[in-house]
Amino acid sequence: MEMMQPNPEILQQLVVMKMPFGKYKDVLLCDLPVNYLEWFQRKGFPQGKLGMLLETMLVIKMNGLTGLLTPLKR
Repeated sequence: MEMMQPNPEILQQLVVMKMPFGKYKDVLLCDLPVNYLEWFQRKGFPQGKLGMLLETMLVIKMNGLTGLLTPLKR
């Protein structure tokens, strides 16, 4: 069975991109609370790149993989 490797470009975006709107505007995507990400899961993630990044962040947090991001934070 082949293990999927995380895309380093996507991981980098999670630690530099800020939420562009809403309650957590200007908070880094990697610092968004799980309950906010779960809200998007229930209501629907935004279209496009932002939605993909938010969904990726939820998967990372739900699986206890936030350590993947630690070396990328500046």
